[in-house]
Amino acid sequence: MSILDSLFGEYDGDLAIDLGTANTLVAARGRGIVLNEPSVVAIDKSEDRVLAVGADAKRMIGRTPGSIIAERPLKDGVIADFDVTEVMLRYFIEKARGASRYPWSPRPRVVVCVPSGVTSVEKRAVFEATISAGARQAYLIEEPMAAAIGADLPIEDPTGSMVVDIGGGTTEVAVIAMGGIVVSQSIRTAGDEFDQTILEHVRDAYNLSIGERTAEDIKIKVGSAAPLAEELDVEVNGRDVMSGLPKSVRIESEEIRRALDGPLDAVTKAVKDALDVTPPDLASDLMYYGVLLTGGGGLLRGLDQRLREETGVPVNVSPTALENVVNGCAKVLEANALSGGFVQSAN
Repeated sequence: MSILDSLFGEYDGDLAIDLGTANTLVAARGRGIVLNEPSVVAIDKSEDRVLAVGADAKRMIGRTPGSIIAERPLKDGVIADFDVTEVMLRYFIEKARGASRYPWSPRPRVVVCVPSGVTSVEKRAVFEATISAGARQAYLIEEPMAAAIGADLPIEDPTGSMVVDIGGGTTEVAVIAMGGIVVSQSIRTAGDEFDQTILEHVRDAYNLSIGERTAEDIKIKVGSAAPLAEELDVEVNGRDVMSGLPKSVRIESEEIRRALDGPLDAVTKAVKDALDVTPPDLASDLMYYGVLLTGGGGLLRGLDQRLREETGVPVNVSPTALENVVNGCAKVLEANALSGGFVQSAN
């Protein structure tokens, strides 16, 4: 143990990061969530420099000159552009540390969540990007485990708990018992795929070109996975593909639901596949305690109902779905459980 570790092994500068494809949340020890911003970086390609990160960069998507691009450096839950990810992480870490009570304190220890299906190479990329971005030590925890901890599930008990975590890039399905993941499924179909499917449907059905932000807005306003007691509709503005002129159409929730059948079927299959290989004793626990639906994608209207009907297992939506992963990482920090069996470290 270094002198810094002995002096500052635990202090309020230690950070927990939910490094998501769509959004990044950061929590600081003892202070809760201190940052929640889109995982977007705006870059001026002509000068090869970063213009903005996070919320400021997202506002530039679809609204910038040709030389300026707003990109997401993570794709399907893993690093697609190492250098840009490092810049983004450094910005988030420095911004979160700016709220520390001790500005003279050393670089923080950082716990970062990763999808359960990532390779060792992809894990190493997260380690190295976190260290390069200013962390003293980096630790990784798998997303479904972090979500279960954040949702206060009894992960240390012999009782089985099942988590379905639908983020921006990946859907993580895991059965957890005795402090470990017994069964896991990870697919790269999640919230971003929902948005892309809506974008393509609007283009094909209405000859209307819309952007990612508009597609996401449609999903939030009228998206659903099961019939609604009262169907919704929304006015959508975009550019007519044929004439190139601005155009508005009104779209109903029923057709968006039909459009989302493909990616929703993939999510349902992942849950069924996990249930199919779950040990019988743990499967019986799930029939009693149910499945926890978490992550931003888990908030899609009627998704709990659809999974319940398809699997026959009770499904509950977490009331803190958007924050479970980062809160789970933060609880690991608070308990100083960085040597636990579900945490991987790199010094």
